[in-house]
Amino acid sequence: MNYQHFISPQTQYYHLSKPFELEGGEVLTGVQVAYRTWGKLNLEGDNGVLICHALTGSADADDWWEGLLGSKKALDSDHNFIVCSNILGSCYGTTGATSINPQTGIHYGASFPAITIRDMVRLQAALIQYLGIKSLQLVIGGSLGGMQVLEWALLYPEIVKAIAPIATDGRHSAWCIGLSEAQRQAIYADPNWLGGNYTVEQPPTQGLAVARMMAMSAYRSWHSFTERFGRQYDASADQFAIASYLQHHGQKLAERFDANTYITLTQAMDSHDIAQGQDYESVLQSIKQPALVVAIDSDILYPPVEQQELADLIPNAQLVWLKSTFGHDAFLIDTAGLNQLVINFRQALEIVSLSRSQSPTGNVPY
Repeated sequence: MNYQHFISPQTQYYHLSKPFELEGGEVLTGVQVAYRTWGKLNLEGDNGVLICHALTGSADADDWWEGLLGSKKALDSDHNFIVCSNILGSCYGTTGATSINPQTGIHYGASFPAITIRDMVRLQAALIQYLGIKSLQLVIGGSLGGMQVLEWALLYPEIVKAIAPIATDGRHSAWCIGLSEAQRQAIYADPNWLGGNYTVEQPPTQGLAVARMMAMSAYRSWHSFTERFGRQYDASADQFAIASYLQHHGQKLAERFDANTYITLTQAMDSHDIAQGQDYESVLQSIKQPALVVAIDSDILYPPVEQQELADLIPNAQLVWLKSTFGHDAFLIDTAGLNQLVINFRQALEIVSLSRSQSPTGNVPY
């Protein structure tokens, strides 16, 4: 249950001095947040950019989003103070199921409480305050990261100046919930699961691997698999090449990720609904920040109709297309195209900001 060797040595840690109350009423003590930063915070504290990672991601955005992060890229570390923190409930340094429960002295395991996307964002906000960031020029993320982005816009409108939710939705669909439940059932069916009380020596590796195989099938597209594999046969494994590919990725995740963590985070995603009992359309219409809503034309997990809805209802939203055959995972694969979309958005924001500063009324629409 120690995933330290998957965490970059550049990772820093913030320890909350106070207990952290979750939306469900549970209270966590001794909470730790793992995070990475790039660039420097200016004296005004207003050049911050926050990256929100997806389901099995980490704070190491320079690894999984290298195409967007760095000098002269969309997330320019020469001009911005860029932060990416490992989310609450993950196994890459921030408090989660693999952490030691200070109340018992043993790993939380199955006893780790249910969390929400809003819990993740509130913990990130505590980190942002600790770092001295007064304003976030942009909050950006894809998939689960995009869910966090929308919550940031709603919870902290005085801090967040612009958002970029990518390949995501405002509330989890029956389609996504069903796929997540099937993946969880694969984990539960593993004889090593033991109700989540498995041992370090015998985790539910096979169940987690099968869950990942299901997920990978939804992360890509018909065209992606057809073009890459077709009906190609892997003679060495005596099976179709696509089967070998999925098994490889399933085993790879099982070696680097925790099953209880997977359960916790997918359940948090299923609970995702920014309205939380209020009128959904009205809540989206209350988001006032300029928004770059990115849709992937081949995404079957979060289909473009969901991003179209976001763009239609968020007043200052712009819908752009990342055209790719890779499906949902295109935001992690076709990073050159995504990088240019974000650059264009940020340049447009700078033009608007300059125009407002030169306008007698300061009233220039986005």
